[in-house]
Amino acid sequence: MMPSTQDILRDVHRALQEDIGPGDVTAALLPAHLLVDAIILSREPMFIAGIPWVDAVFHEVDASVRIEWLVQEGSWIDAPETLCHIHGSARSILTGERTALNFLQTLSGTATQTYHYVSQISSYPTRLLDTRKTLPGLRLAQKYAVSCAGGQNHRMGLYDAFLIKENHITACGSITKAVDMAKRNGKGLFVEVEVETLIELEEALACYPDRILLDNFTLPMLKEAVRMNQPRRSWLEASGGVAIDTIASMAATGVDYISVGALTKSVQSIDLSLLLEDNL
Repeated sequence: MMPSTQDILRDVHRALQEDIGPGDVTAALLPAHLLVDAIILSREPMFIAGIPWVDAVFHEVDASVRIEWLVQEGSWIDAPETLCHIHGSARSILTGERTALNFLQTLSGTATQTYHYVSQISSYPTRLLDTRKTLPGLRLAQKYAVSCAGGQNHRMGLYDAFLIKENHITACGSITKAVDMAKRNGKGLFVEVEVETLIELEEALACYPDRILLDNFTLPMLKEAVRMNQPRRSWLEASGGVAIDTIASMAATGVDYISVGALTKSVQSIDLSLLLEDNL
């Protein structure tokens, strides 16, 4: 899911305003006419995501800045390498530097994390989902990065699908009542309900929601949930306690989806540098 140009520009405008404010006082020390060449260098393997944001940053700072990318969006690189060449005003390049790198290292970090999780379950039909545990203001961008690396997007927000959780069930009175209300009032929206026990799962299966979230189920519980769901009445999603070294065993139980908040919440930014070529 690629965000629109307007979405990308909204991210970029907010970030540039946050960083530049009334003006970059340090870049103003440089001669206005000084043109330079620069590179963005990756210092580690990475999955590339965020090129459109980098392009937009430099275009908004100075439309005359030129960027030549040596890598493609949505690709994996195995070793540190030069990602792009940049030519233009020294003032403009240095003013846009941090904002551009912030986008590229964060979105590539999200995509790289996703790539590693997807690789762990590639031999199973189970699909990897993200969550709403995103960095504030960057939800569309991070969910795009997840999809770049082979993950799938869960609901985008509170508006496009029902996810009936423990407190909703308590307030509504029961799983059955909550699912029934969602189906009657939801105008065809996707309905998912969270369960924490096999007894709750049995009640949920009788309601035929589109998907059931199995929250913090043990491996034996996941296997039993898959058995109880045969023949399939709802899609099953495992969530909670998922780690890079446990996701394969969870996928082996036969669940349809596994959702991982760490894809977008616990992001390890990629180590990137922008260097003026005269300084290499």
